Amino acid sequence: ALGGLGSGFAKDAAELAELADKAFSGSGQILVEKSLRGWKEIEYEVVRDGFDNCITVCNMENVDPLGIHTGDSIVVAPSQTLSNDEYHMLRSVALKVIRHIGIIGECNIQYALDPTSHQFYVIEVNARLSRSSALASKATGYPLAFIAAKLALGHSLVELRNAINATTTACFEPALDYVVLKFPRWDLRKFNRVSHHLGSSMKSVGEVMAIGRNFEEVIQKAMRMVDPALLGFTGNDVEFEDLEYELHHPSDQRMLAIAKALDLGYDVERIAELTMIDLWFLRKLQHIHQLDRAGAAHTLESLPSNLLRETKRRGFSDRQLALRLLDRGTTEAAYAVRDHRLAQGIRPVVKQIDTLAAEFPARSNYLYLTYDGAENDVERQATAPVVILGSGAYRIGSSVEFDWCGVTCAQTIREAGLPAVVINYNPETVSTDFDICERLYFEELSLERVLDVIDIEGPRGVVVSMGGQQPNNLALALHRRGIEVLGTSPVDIDRCEDRHKFSALLDDLQIDQPEWAQLASLDDVRSFTNKVGYPVLVRPSYVLSGAAMNVAYSEADLVEYLEKASDISPEHPVVVSNFIEGAKEIEMDAVAQNGELVAYAISEHIENAGVHSGDATLVLPAQKLYVETIRRIKHATREIAGALKISGPFNIQYLAKSNEIKVIECNLRASRTFPFVSKVLHVNFVEMATRVMLGQPVKPVHKSAFELNYVGIKAPQFSFTRLQGADPLLGVEMASTGEVACIDEDPHEAYLKSLLATGFKMPQHSVLLSTGPPRKKIDFLDRARALVELGFALYASRGTARFLEDYGLPVTTLHWPLEERKPNIIDYIKRGEIDLVINIPKDYTREELTNGYLIRRTAVDFHIPLITNINCAIWFVDALTRHKGRQFEIKSWQDYLKGHSVL
Repeated sequence: ALGGLGSGFAKDAAELAELADKAFSGSGQILVEKSLRGWKEIEYEVVRDGFDNCITVCNMENVDPLGIHTGDSIVVAPSQTLSNDEYHMLRSVALKVIRHIGIIGECNIQYALDPTSHQFYVIEVNARLSRSSALASKATGYPLAFIAAKLALGHSLVELRNAINATTTACFEPALDYVVLKFPRWDLRKFNRVSHHLGSSMKSVGEVMAIGRNFEEVIQKAMRMVDPALLGFTGNDVEFEDLEYELHHPSDQRMLAIAKALDLGYDVERIAELTMIDLWFLRKLQHIHQLDRAGAAHTLESLPSNLLRETKRRGFSDRQLALRLLDRGTTEAAYAVRDHRLAQGIRPVVKQIDTLAAEFPARSNYLYLTYDGAENDVERQATAPVVILGSGAYRIGSSVEFDWCGVTCAQTIREAGLPAVVINYNPETVSTDFDICERLYFEELSLERVLDVIDIEGPRGVVVSMGGQQPNNLALALHRRGIEVLGTSPVDIDRCEDRHKFSALLDDLQIDQPEWAQLASLDDVRSFTNKVGYPVLVRPSYVLSGAAMNVAYSEADLVEYLEKASDISPEHPVVVSNFIEGAKEIEMDAVAQNGELVAYAISEHIENAGVHSGDATLVLPAQKLYVETIRRIKHATREIAGALKISGPFNIQYLAKSNEIKVIECNLRASRTFPFVSKVLHVNFVEMATRVMLGQPVKPVHKSAFELNYVGIKAPQFSFTRLQGADPLLGVEMASTGEVACIDEDPHEAYLKSLLATGFKMPQHSVLLSTGPPRKKIDFLDRARALVELGFALYASRGTARFLEDYGLPVTTLHWPLEERKPNIIDYIKRGEIDLVINIPKDYTREELTNGYLIRRTAVDFHIPLITNINCAIWFVDALTRHKGRQFEIKSWQDYLKGHSVL
């Protein structure tokens, strides 16, 4: 199973039976092994050619002990706590294993090593490129995938050249004069009821990679990379109800728990006893804590220069120092620290990744910054470059879509004859391949580090609009420091991102929007809700993927959600708006030049408003919009583009109901749907937007681009099976971890294809229906009848069963989970007697949500397909009915494009 899916530790027979029950629902075989929890976990990447030449490319050590999936572990390369004997013992075994198996190509081998002896076990061997392989490639600069492909074609390691230094052969083991650390990114706080406990089943949605000259530096860099709200290892105001429990039971907060323990005076031996993390790592973390305390004893003016330099060498950020030296971690305070250290000549140097520890000359453009060095390895380029800010860690709301935008932008800039410089730190991306741009900085996307790179490179401009929300958030700060931000003015970006300013702009343009009020006090909000009624939408500013955005159905909900929104965005206003139920949501992706529209794509959501756009199923071209609705959307888009003088990419989300439209929000950056619309329309929106930002003339897309003989559908990919306890009910905060897209001449065929592409299993025999309130029961009635005609046995909760029986449909009534009566819905799902669960909440009362939650969660745990949206259920049954007895027509994208020319 990929990522340890369905695995776990059992302390007794009862837990083993429970784990096995769930595991067998997704697999025909399970493996029961002795637990080695608490041992060291070590990995080697090994390469072998057909002539038996064999090398180890990289060895890595998990900071976390065995028991946490390696994808959820903090990993350091090269290993830091192995003795010379241990290192060579495991290396020798790795070479023997790959030779014995006969692998030609690349292989990953994982070990469990007893921390008190030389006893070890081989955990597993992956005879393929893996997640660890990608990390090893980026950590060393050794292109494992490229080399593995060449070896598969019969080449030898001796004849292949080292791509970084072009001096040695590929049969040369990399030597590192730096430290690399991988830190996972979790988004567990986005899910209700989810367990934050880390174990043998992977839960992270992304990862970051930090490069430096010492462990303290890379752990602090990585923590800021993975969550820009963190200052580093220290300086984060985090509290724990039971700190010792948190230390002993690892969660996504474990590094912060260790920092808290050090704050409270725990010694490292006690922390090691609780966490089973090696003392070497804990002493390094203790060193960071000691430096933090030493700095706190000074003011900025009294801080000795040597202590300031040492804190910077150990990975402290300017904001982190400002919190201790100036009692505030604001942007202005960080500027004060920056100016102070620059006045003392304390600035980072640029170092190259050369794979051979400077033993041979390198012509590498693979760079990082550090204060633990004496001089720069590179000089400023002859031609001023364009700096592109990448998308950072994959997370919910920002994934490969934005990396595609960044890479396409870099390619377009290079085609225009300009050097491209990329700043990013995600080892999983194409944008962090060193051959994508003239220079790659594997660095933080913080304001401090971006300014450092700008000081070194002297660029003609910076692109902030291709990496999602994180780089976009830097636009105004860069502008205020006199940095040229290419494309739309940062002042106008702020007018768009700030919910209050944007709402005022729409009022000025007389473009309709849901009624709203800016949060001033709870009494003001009560007055607003008394006026418009519930439900209302709580929306903070400057956030990605709907973070802390919620629909409140009562005053109790409202108070809870307002507190969340203020925590997420304390410096920006929170807007409360009227939530319009039953409205259709529409996406407008577009490119403008000097306020004039040059390209656009209008997609519709299958789900009604209330499901985040990143979790919605998109249809392009839109199939069920009135001509007048489309006309009004185009008109409003042109008005907004002109008022904001947009030059570059943007996205506007609309509500449509009864032929009236309302604007939800506008983002002056590339959206996550840009790759989808670019491929469906065969018009590269990012290339056009980049040329606009470079000041080149761009010809508007001809209307023939929208005359398609096929339909594209983008469907979300969820990971609820990995997120123990999470409720798979969708809302206005994004939950999907990926997406797929499929094309067909028939929209319903495209929909079925896209569902299957997400791993959805087609039902064969039976369907459980719980179709919500009366209106939705009526909406679904014809589809329930269609399911019976297709030969499905219908099971239903009591209310839905009574409704179906009234209309003469055969149905078996099952009792709610909380009723504990037989026959019970949960028992039928666990026994595999139901192939598909369609569960639509009737209302949002606690009992309704609890019953529904138990059904949804059980379906997910036992790998039963689940649909929780009535529109998706209708589309699915319609598609199933049309598809009956037919085979899917599989054609290439190029086949669909034949006859579709864009003038």
